[in-house]
Amino acid sequence: MQYGICPLSIIPLRIMPHDESELTSQLLYGEHFKILEERAEWSRIRVAFDGFEAWAKNKQLKKIPKSLYTEIDNTPQKLAGDLIEFLVSKKQELILIPLGSSLQVLNFLEHSFDGNSVEGTFHKSNIIETALFYHNVPHLSGGKSPLGIDASGFTQMVYKLNGYNLKRSAISQAKQGEALSFIEESEPGDLAFFDDQDGIINHVGIIMENNYIIHVDEKVRIDRIDHSGIFNIELRKHTYKLRVIKKII
Repeated sequence: MQYGICPLSIIPLRIMPHDESELTSQLLYGEHFKILEERAEWSRIRVAFDGFEAWAKNKQLKKIPKSLYTEIDNTPQKLAGDLIEFLVSKKQELILIPLGSSLQVLNFLEHSFDGNSVEGTFHKSNIIETALFYHNVPHLSGGKSPLGIDASGFTQMVYKLNGYNLKRSAISQAKQGEALSFIEESEPGDLAFFDDQDGIINHVGIIMENNYIIHVDEKVRIDRIDHSGIFNIELRKHTYKLRVIKKII
């Protein structure tokens, strides 16, 4: 088994090992992973944080010894705390990193950082404050940064910044936590899941106060939520059908 980290701001993860393949997720700076299969130009990896598997280009990855992988695993996470931060390399070059980048590998990569960081576990009341950092960030299928994000990437990153683990896809996240019977039982920070006409969960958002929800629909936006689903304030119609509300924390 081989191991690696993301040494760049963002690395795309794809379903298949070629550039035209669908973007399915991203690695942010400092994230570590196992290499499951290595080919000439691509490797299939498993991300340590959530177990997500996808293909990444070898030239963008940096291999690390198993001892460092284990050390990162056993060290409390420390994450970049502003929308965009900068590192300084050994050559005094600036390196941009997005909100939620992992900072445990700074010494190994010989990078310095003096920006804001977050670590530890925060109270559930902090979830909405974190979510609002991403307000108006554009939608990007497979994205999980302030430069472009999808629905499940958004919920995962908001929870991660508060010290909680969510899986990568909406379907997987919907298997976590405790289901609530009624929307009235929910509180800010709970997750609402939505399904399509075939009953397949295809969307997720974060419950706010007073029957509002923050979610990703072309951008991170705030809409109304009721027993039927999400009511788009601008379109004046329901756009997502409610399936279940989950209490994760």
